[in-house]
Amino acid sequence: MNALAAVVSRRQFLQVSLSASGALVLSPAATRSAWAADAPAPVPENPLGLLIRIEPDNRVVIGATGAEIGQGVKTSLPMILAEELDADWSLVTVEQMPLSIDFSGEQPRWRWGAQGAGGSTSIPDGWAELRQFGAQGRWLMRESAAARWGIAPAEVRTRDGHAWHRDGRKLSYGELVAEASKLTLPAEPVPLKDPSEYRIIGRPRRVVDAEEIVTGRARYGIDVYEPDARTAVMLRCPYFDGEIASLDDSAARAVAGVRAVVVVHGPKPGEPITTNLATGVAVVADDTWSALKGREALRVEWTRGPFAGESSAALDRQCTELLKRTGLVVRNDGNFDAARLDAARIVKARYRQPYVSHAPLEAPCAFVHVMPDRARVVAPLQQPGGAQRAVHTVTGIPRPAISVEMTRVGGGFGRRLTNDFVAEAALVSKATGWPIKLVWTRTDDLQHDFFRPFGHHELIATLDSGNRVNGWTHRLASASKYYRRAGVKPEDMWGPELYPDDFPAYLVPNYRLEWHAVTSGIPRGSWRAPAHTANAFVVQSFVDEIAHATKQDPLALRLAMYGPDRVLDYAQHGGPKFSTARLRTVLERVAHEIGWGRKLPRGRGIGLAAHFTFGGYAAHAMEISVSPQGELGFERVVCAVDVGRPVNPLGISAQMQGGTIDGLSTALNLEITIQDGRVQQSNFDGYPLAMMGQMPKDMEVHIIHSAESPSGCGEMGIPTAAPALANAIFAATGVRIRNLPIRSQLVDALT
Repeated sequence: MNALAAVVSRRQFLQVSLSASGALVLSPAATRSAWAADAPAPVPENPLGLLIRIEPDNRVVIGATGAEIGQGVKTSLPMILAEELDADWSLVTVEQMPLSIDFSGEQPRWRWGAQGAGGSTSIPDGWAELRQFGAQGRWLMRESAAARWGIAPAEVRTRDGHAWHRDGRKLSYGELVAEASKLTLPAEPVPLKDPSEYRIIGRPRRVVDAEEIVTGRARYGIDVYEPDARTAVMLRCPYFDGEIASLDDSAARAVAGVRAVVVVHGPKPGEPITTNLATGVAVVADDTWSALKGREALRVEWTRGPFAGESSAALDRQCTELLKRTGLVVRNDGNFDAARLDAARIVKARYRQPYVSHAPLEAPCAFVHVMPDRARVVAPLQQPGGAQRAVHTVTGIPRPAISVEMTRVGGGFGRRLTNDFVAEAALVSKATGWPIKLVWTRTDDLQHDFFRPFGHHELIATLDSGNRVNGWTHRLASASKYYRRAGVKPEDMWGPELYPDDFPAYLVPNYRLEWHAVTSGIPRGSWRAPAHTANAFVVQSFVDEIAHATKQDPLALRLAMYGPDRVLDYAQHGGPKFSTARLRTVLERVAHEIGWGRKLPRGRGIGLAAHFTFGGYAAHAMEISVSPQGELGFERVVCAVDVGRPVNPLGISAQMQGGTIDGLSTALNLEITIQDGRVQQSNFDGYPLAMMGQMPKDMEVHIIHSAESPSGCGEMGIPTAAPALANAIFAATGVRIRNLPIRSQLVDALT
């Protein structure tokens, strides 16, 4: 059995049936034998439980299996299926599917593939399975047409929703649904199309719900209004691991429209955070305004918790002390200490990365109705399975009795990988017995996030007499993302902070990675392209520092460090291999497009950066201008990306542009600071996302066409944006940015 067959046979095949309206219904079977049984498969009552529906008029409805958080999978995943189905894309409509997990076996299993969104996995996770599902539908159409015409199936061709014969006969798929519904699919995977025949994959396609978005008809989580639902807002303890010392809710209960006040307890200090994040008081009312007025009327005194003395300044001092001693060595190739003793030259630099918030424009929200024997969730999610688990944990309701519906998400960026807001809504619904719509405010969101980790990075490179880098160490003191994650041992907390196989692993003979644990009470979590956003800035800035110190060209130095084209082992997410040739290609492409090496006027500079992120290769080149007063302007921004075979080039370009903006906005402006054991920022005045005038007017995206299996691209545009900018600033001004965010550093240095 080939690799694809092995993958698909471990999951599900399609079951075939005919709906009451005469449509052909294709839905993943619970088991391989379900569709092969003699009895006809039942048609699910909920039409959203169907993966493919072919109507008699030849319209095709495809279910969107993934969580749509703006990365375009509601379009790209159906494109994969429609390609193999040979559907007419102009007649395809897409409907968001709910969470569907098969609990009939010993272990739960996805009914139609993983439905979460994180780590840029949606496309690679769905690639093999969705193609096979589409091919099974095409097989049914060919077999049905062959039977109708009395010819061999091999003589039937399909295209644009039709079965064709070379003599000119054709039948629409809609005309074949009755015959197709009576067929039994073969027990082995059916043949896939040759990529040379693709007419949907690889062609730019607008997102399927573009019109709904621009006209305001798209349904986000905040748009969920269910009958009899009441609105809840919460006042959470502002101190890390603080508790309620005293509560007077009499004035809140007296506010018109307020129906209940519910205390929601958070995890105890040091316990894993498995459901809700913090202790708080929920005010439940008829509407959002009344709930907010009720919250304002609460009188709560809080304990300050075990981290009352934590501050950003104290964290900086802690890092300084930690980096004075040896930490946990997590990779140690060759002998760095010997290389340092023998070095003709040593280059050393230290960098700082702040805590940052996700700050999605749609703050967390969730509708949850907990009933005696079941529950219903409707929310903007990245991990719908995690939402189901959270409700099960706080209510005890069996997971199969908890339905989860996904809306479009107004920004995820990793924030909605955790489902604390769903758990909160479930706790309030359980306590009151009412269906609850829980709404967070911007202040709630900025002060109660799972923040991107903070850390100090010290890098040291050794060079031989020919200015070749022969030793490299990266020493990091950081607050681990795994903080209070269940089941993680202390010795494994470094795992999400340093990726041992990242550049320049294997390319430098004496290579060491070292980690120090920073003690901090602020919750941490995944932020778009997690450690890559921090480490790429540090590593790619440091390569430029080495080039400057040794009077080498930064592009030439990178290419020299890549060495001959080769494929290296890569054990972290995005592997199992890393290609220096593919990284070289994207770097050389942006260098060529930006005109690397040309003479620039005073006050202008070009910076480069390239990085491998979660299976994709990306590079940026930026030309910037800096006035004598330190005002920064983007003259040109070029990005190149290799994510394997492009599924939707328009979506890839949009993701790279969005990632670039996100990376630049964060590098220029954003930092979460701590004082007295609490977050200081409360709105966008203190956490200023970039304004349009601060961003580049245009961005060029060059997609490298590849026959490799596709990877995702939701996170690849971020890691190289900040270092390319910092390197361009140095080229233009001689000012080296090592401490993010940039904010006024450039102005201060030049005035």
